[in-house]
Amino acid sequence: MTIKELKERNLIIYECISGSQAYGTNIPTSDTDIKGVFILPQDDIYGFEYLPQVSDETNDTVYYELGRYIDLLKKNNPNILELLATPEDKILYKHPLMDKINPKTFLSKKCKDTFGGYAFTQVRKARGLNKKIVNPMEKEKKNVLQFCYVLHGQGSISLIQWLNEKQIDQLDLGLVNIPHFKDIYGIYHDAGKNLEYKGIMKKENANTVLLSSIPKGENPIGHLYFNKDGYSKYCKDYKEYWDWVEKRNEHRYQDNLKHGKNYDSKNMMHTFRLLDMAIEILEEGKVIVKRPNREELLSIRKGEWKYDDLIEKANEKMEKVRTAYQNSLLPDEPDEKAADDLLIELRTLFYKEK
Repeated sequence: MTIKELKERNLIIYECISGSQAYGTNIPTSDTDIKGVFILPQDDIYGFEYLPQVSDETNDTVYYELGRYIDLLKKNNPNILELLATPEDKILYKHPLMDKINPKTFLSKKCKDTFGGYAFTQVRKARGLNKKIVNPMEKEKKNVLQFCYVLHGQGSISLIQWLNEKQIDQLDLGLVNIPHFKDIYGIYHDAGKNLEYKGIMKKENANTVLLSSIPKGENPIGHLYFNKDGYSKYCKDYKEYWDWVEKRNEHRYQDNLKHGKNYDSKNMMHTFRLLDMAIEILEEGKVIVKRPNREELLSIRKGEWKYDDLIEKANEKMEKVRTAYQNSLLPDEPDEKAADDLLIELRTLFYKEK
């Protein structure tokens, strides 16, 4: 079923403008997000073709089937709870049945984790993004050799420097484990190229050094340390960084570079919005969609705050969320039976009307 079919069959019972335009934090380039609720015909509910939601190709417009909507309300999903408190001027259509859905039936202490928990996740992402922006990684990936060091005097030098000084090809070397010394190996040189040593690394994508069989009587020409843990961490960071480069929103990334504060300013704006809303719900028992601190939020989006100052401010608000949770008069969980009874009542009334 498509959005067009939902409208043609008069199945939509709620439709509103959501997102930044509802929060009052929109800017000229902001998209228009539409969300709504629909009710499937009885035959579809009874059969196997239950459809939980319908959206357009960009997911800027999403409609939730009533059963799915009530279920998400019970979970205190932020995007869904917000629909119940959408400003009047952003509501495009509202069936009288929607007036029977009282936010107080669903608001609970779970909002600490759904609103606040999501915000905590965004703060962690902001830290990760800050690290990626400040510490970009070269596209050419390092290999095992660049994480190897050779004992030299009272210290060590890089394997590559040692090879250059000795004018030795790493393929002419053989390594053996040294008992009781983790990641330290004896180095043997096949100067005559007739012992068939395996070298230290054959493939560029190798994740460890190679070991060789060494004839008895051969003496090591040095000792090598392979920073295996360091190389594993580098490979993980490398993959994460270039996966992020591939998937990032380039326009948004360039905007973040322009303000020069090394964080995703839009994400950080929503982080503070969610933290404020979590505090309001836990303390006052209500959802406030249109933000009273619009200018402050937009200043965050414009990158007018220093990264460290924002993180400190976020930590303070997270502590407020924890305190509000401890003191909140809201129930621990929504009333499941009341929610189920409401769903049955709404469906019964809708089908009776049809």
